[in-house]
Order: sequence, then structure tokens, then C-alpha cells
Amino acid sequence: MLETQSFGDDDRHPPILIAHGLFGSGRNWGVIAKRLADTRRVVTVDMRNHGASPWTTSHNYADMADDLAQVVASTGGEADVIGHSMGGKASMVLALNHPSMVRRLLVADIAPVAYTHDQQRMIAAMRSIDLSLVNTRGDADRQLASVLDEASVRAFLLQSLDVKERRWRLNLDVLERDMDQIVGFPDVTGGFDGPTLFLSGALSDYVKTEHRPLIKAHFPNAKLAKIPKAGHWLHAEKPREFEAAVRNLLNT
Repeated sequence: MLETQSFGDDDRHPPILIAHGLFGSGRNWGVIAKRLADTRRVVTVDMRNHGASPWTTSHNYADMADDLAQVVASTGGEADVIGHSMGGKASMVLALNHPSMVRRLLVADIAPVAYTHDQQRMIAAMRSIDLSLVNTRGDADRQLASVLDEASVRAFLLQSLDVKERRWRLNLDVLERDMDQIVGFPDVTGGFDGPTLFLSGALSDYVKTEHRPLIKAHFPNAKLAKIPKAGHWLHAEKPREFEAAVRNLLNT
């Protein structure tokens, strides 16, 4: 069972389930979750091989979707689901494989397609740190800066570093081995007819015009929207705008 954190206690509606992206954790979504919890119960998860959730020998979307289905089953059997990037793909597969469990779906800056990039550079950067020399997060950041220029990326990755235990809360071996599955998308059939929003950052190129036919094939009631001046990390870059889009979908 995935590690979860719950915010709010409103049980008049199904809960909101939030699935994070690659190298992240549920804690990345704490600000959004707390704000949405003013009217709803919100459940964030650590995906498998991330955070405090179990490390497993596989990392594919069928298994990740089944993980999410277990969480939904434990929280009432139906949820409004938000998924970002890798979590967005897992949420799509959840909706396609278990449509009765998903009431509304928001997919953040990802499409149901295979991408040509990978994130092996990030794994190599994390592996480059000599954890025996790390006593503070600043120690780790200084080492990471020698291979990663972007301060925001370093700060994001370092959220998954357990400084006290000098270990990553990421199963880097399995994530590296299964990277082709993570950047890919499984051959799934069927469709999800519920209200769906594909929300992307206007500065991101993850969701392209040519992806729309495939999106509509699987999610016939999907709408597509962009948040201006936001990139792939739209929920962190433009939290108020992201929150407004979520509330608009939930109130549909």
C-alpha cells in the first residue's frame, strides 16, 4: 500500500487524490492539498519507489495504476484524481482500467504518449553525490551544483534526500532500469467518459497539438487548457492559477 497523507475531513464528496511526478513525493503537493482541503478531503500519495512508499521490483503504469486503485478503494471507492507528469500517466491508466473509481480527472502537463527524452541525467547527478560527506542539505547542494546548474531542479531533487540517514528516498536502481517505461505509455484500450481536463503550462512542450486526437480517443469529454507563463512544473510555478483550474473542474 502506498504511503498517503490526508488533508481535511469533508466527507460529503469523494476525496481528491493527487499523484506526483518522477523523483517527487506527496509532500511536493502540500500547499495545493491544504488549500483544496477547505472544502474537500485531499489525499496525497508517495508513488512506488518514491518517498516513504515501498520499493518494488517494477515501475510500470499498470502497476502504478493498481497502486492508486488500492488507495481509492481504501478511501471510499471513488475519487477525483489529479496527476502530474508520471503521476498523470498513472492517473490516466487508472481512469482507463478502473473507470468506476474516477469521477473527474485532471492531467497536469503530460499526454498519453511515449516521449523521446529520459531523465537518466538526473539519476546520474544524484548518484554523483558522496553521501558520506553530507551533513546538511547545503553540503549536498554544493556537490550537486557541480553537475546541475539549475538551482530549482537541485532544490526539487534534494527534497528526496534523507540527510540524517544519508540516503535517497528514491529507488534509483529500478527507476533507472525502467526509464523506458516511465517515459513511454502502455498500449491501453477503452476510454474514460468522465469530465477530464488536460492542463498544461504555456511554456511547456509536453502536450502538443498533434497529441489531441489520441487524447480525445481515450478521453472523449476532455478539455485542454494552458496556464500562461508556466512550464512543466505549473502547479509550483502558478499555484493560484492551478488551484483555480482544479476548483473549476470540480464544480463542473
